[in-house]
Amino acid sequence: MVRLLNVDIPDNKNIDISLTYIYGIGLSLAKQILKEAKIDSTKKTKDLTSEELNRIREIIEEKNITIEGDLRREIKNNIKRLIDINSYRGVRHIRKLPARGQRTKTNSRTVRGNIRKSVGSGRRKSPTPT
Repeated sequence: MVRLLNVDIPDNKNIDISLTYIYGIGLSLAKQILKEAKIDSTKKTKDLTSEELNRIREIIEEKNITIEGDLRREIKNNIKRLIDINSYRGVRHIRKLPARGQRTKTNSRTVRGNIRKSVGSGRRKSPTPT
């Protein structure tokens, strides 16, 4: 495993896919970074030289891309702000319901905690045959 920006990224995958293991970097951003660093996106992570890894690291730091802990903290603060101002979305977060207009009558069972099993799976076996 190669360690890049305090994240272990897999060796046997293409570098563009491996970069998506860093929270905050998706496929399109990974391809942009590789294009700027002049690295072939089909190259495996284990085949990269230390100079190429340093170029990738520098580009990510240079562009001030928010990743990992900082990004998670920023998202948490945004949700906390919505809750504090008592907005509709904040209330939906408090109640652990979908906040973006999805329906809840039939979908979002897992979010609501209403997980139904099939009819037969909930029955107990009778201890003695009847």
